[in-house]
Amino acid sequence: MHIDGPYFKDDSGRVLMLRGVNLGGSAKIPAVPNLATHIKFGIYETKISFVGRPFPLKKADEHFKRLQSWGFTFVRFLITWEAIEHKGPGVYDEDYLEYVYQVVKKAQEYGIQVMIDPHQDVWSRFSGGDGAPRWTFEKIGLDVKNFAETGAAILHHTYSDDLPEMIWATNYSKLASATMFTLFFGGNDFAPEILVDEQPIQEYLQSHYLQAIRQVAIKLQDLDNVVGFDTLNEPSTGWIGWQDLAKNEALFRKGAMPSPFESMAAASGKPMQVENWEFSRRGMKAKGLVEINPKGIKAWISGFKCIWRQHAVWDLDEKGNSVLLKPDYFAQVKGKKVDFQQDYLKPFINQFAATIQEVMPQAIIFAEFPINEKPTVFSENDASNLVNASHWYDVLTLLTKNYRSWLTIDTDTRKLVWGRKKVRQLFATQLAKIKQASEVMMNNCPTLIGEMGIPMDMRHKKAYRNGNFIRQIKALDACFFAIEENLLHVTLWNYNPENTNQHGDLWNKEDLSIFSYDQQTDPQDLNSGGRALQAAIRPYPMKIAGKPIRLSFDIRKKVFEFEFEHENTAIAPTEIFVPNFQYPEGYKVFVTDGEFEIDIEKQLVSYKHSSDKTKHGIRIVKN
Repeated sequence: MHIDGPYFKDDSGRVLMLRGVNLGGSAKIPAVPNLATHIKFGIYETKISFVGRPFPLKKADEHFKRLQSWGFTFVRFLITWEAIEHKGPGVYDEDYLEYVYQVVKKAQEYGIQVMIDPHQDVWSRFSGGDGAPRWTFEKIGLDVKNFAETGAAILHHTYSDDLPEMIWATNYSKLASATMFTLFFGGNDFAPEILVDEQPIQEYLQSHYLQAIRQVAIKLQDLDNVVGFDTLNEPSTGWIGWQDLAKNEALFRKGAMPSPFESMAAASGKPMQVENWEFSRRGMKAKGLVEINPKGIKAWISGFKCIWRQHAVWDLDEKGNSVLLKPDYFAQVKGKKVDFQQDYLKPFINQFAATIQEVMPQAIIFAEFPINEKPTVFSENDASNLVNASHWYDVLTLLTKNYRSWLTIDTDTRKLVWGRKKVRQLFATQLAKIKQASEVMMNNCPTLIGEMGIPMDMRHKKAYRNGNFIRQIKALDACFFAIEENLLHVTLWNYNPENTNQHGDLWNKEDLSIFSYDQQTDPQDLNSGGRALQAAIRPYPMKIAGKPIRLSFDIRKKVFEFEFEHENTAIAPTEIFVPNFQYPEGYKVFVTDGEFEIDIEKQLVSYKHSSDKTKHGIRIVKN
């Protein structure tokens, strides 16, 4: 696979269309001991291993065979910084690296190509998500055991099954996560006094992250199915760019929502009354006040002072009251307004690319940007082989765990959109904007939607009780409609073999896996255990002897249509994945010209177009 303008191409010059999955949600958490986030005890265990997640090696054949049969030949493979370097700075878990190598090598046997995704959410498991090792906090003096009580983070294990839905995302604006991201990307500007092992904190954190991921590249460099690396899943700005530290400017607000200033004061031992937010069908709104850190505990280890107080962002007055001194501290540097992506994220992406491509020169770099933000401008002098790997979800469906075909939220205007056609068109428009950003901002590079999915536990898990996944099918089909309208590549979130009806994907009550053993009734049937497969398994052009023009699939009528414009440089036939799942009684193929062959066993239609026309069309209908 290589990049040619906005396209992925193979060695025969054919344009590739990538369909795959994220593998998988449980890779965020240690396997030994099992530290699924709902488990109350064990989060602070130091002897851990991620070997066996997303599945034991002995199970690899089963899962890759299933993915191959579903037409998913591309995998976004999750790893975490913690999994590699949890033992301490510069100490790498060789057993885990070997495990990753063996799993990815097994994927190669099934023709599955892999991008490696160094995953994180809200920085780390210890700040309510996943990603970075515990020692990244301790090196700057943060005590992870006091995050929950001081309001520095919301942790699932302290709530168990009572954790409010999706509240984990509010950790992005709370002290633990926001501090670490601010230091990681902008420590040189915003915390110049912080040195770790005689290194500025920004260089210290970034160099360890880059070297950890470099170990993976070194380990996998001889595997031809490894096409590249994601830069960092859903990077956060931290507090960089925050205009007023006395106000909470977070995009998503739920539960206790301290401002950055209130977070700083609370983490230093000050009980605080902060806004309490709720989310309903009518949107987000503040509902009174709630107290955080009532016991006056500190999130800073004895002997350490709040980094932001140390840099005179805030202080205590003579009466011991917290006083904000620099409300716009993170909004400007030396009088110049900061631009997070231009000033901090792009240099990081360039350095990441250089680090990986030093080991794997042809590696594709799947660049990620803050949620709901367009990328900054990349020039020809920036990293090569870039792909826009932004994510997209229907926010209303994700937050409410319910799908209404006639209602959603426009995240640009924050207004409700009514009507089935308007909802589907909004989905397509939102994805079109992501694709357009790749063209305009990133030198017309390819766009792969790195994450797209729907909650399977809609309406209080009703489908698990009655077996009817029709609402999930409609929701996922609407998402794929938008993908097909824009001729985009996508990796679904997610395929998680450890998913259960009770605890979902084992992480923060999320439950988006398209497979679960709890739905499996016949282990001999690869489709058994699948969720919303009527929408997930669909025909698509895998390899195209030219440029795609139009693509659609009607899951009710089972009608597939595809048009493309051929290129003479493509020297092999167009190949279309046609799943037997959708056509159990066979199908008919109609073409505008040329000839085709059907291979039912391989689930492929091979089409050779004639040379006397430029545009070609294929239509497939059920018998």
